Amino acid sequence: MLDRVASNELKTLSKENAEGVALHLVMVSRLIEEDPELAHQHAISAARRAGRIGVVRETLAITAYATADYALALRELRTYRRITGRDDQLPMMVDSERGLERPERALELGRSVKRSTLSSAVQVELAIAMSGARLDLGHAEEALVELQIPQLDPDKAFSYSPALFGAYGTVLEELGRDDEAAIWFSRADVAEAALGDDEDDMIEVVEEELEFDASDDGAVEIEDANGPLEVADEAAGNDDETGERVS
Repeated sequence: MLDRVASNELKTLSKENAEGVALHLVMVSRLIEEDPELAHQHAISAARRAGRIGVVRETLAITAYATADYALALRELRTYRRITGRDDQLPMMVDSERGLERPERALELGRSVKRSTLSSAVQVELAIAMSGARLDLGHAEEALVELQIPQLDPDKAFSYSPALFGAYGTVLEELGRDDEAAIWFSRADVAEAALGDDEDDMIEVVEEELEFDASDDGAVEIEDANGPLEVADEAAGNDDETGERVS
């Protein structure tokens, strides 16, 4: 099902054309994980029908990125940004520059927008992308600093926490700090388990669900001085999840 933003944008098209574009976008959402090439063909078809619609250009960028066509992804993301005035896909733009082996330009692009204007989830994605660009340049210490943001809170689990914790562990591992890395990898696993497949803003987690031992798929016990992980409401930070990505 198309999200509300996409549906509103498609209202500017004729009824017949809107229905055709909507069908292509639905197919992209169904295929993007299992067959990104075919999803990309549907996105191209949608763009031919509605090239001036922001969500269509965004979708084409996402499928181009999924097929490693970073030049096309970057071009389409620039167009999407120009049409909508939004910076929510800045992390993918940064990663596309990285894909084109231009880490310096990736960092410059990432610094072009004030972080406070972005939602918490986008700030996290951008921090991970910027950290990756630092690693591309061989600057592991600076890569670690990029990830030391307020959202790096081991006591709360948001939708972005597993990726952020895992990225932090990866950089620690790169620095040879394996013991610390293992802790953050464990936190990433715990956060992912706590969140599960529930798409609600807030998830109540009982303590027993977070206590793992070596028999639980290799996870380690997470009880420490700070107590169990808390799964938090992302809306509490005044960040509205817009869900622009095709999913």
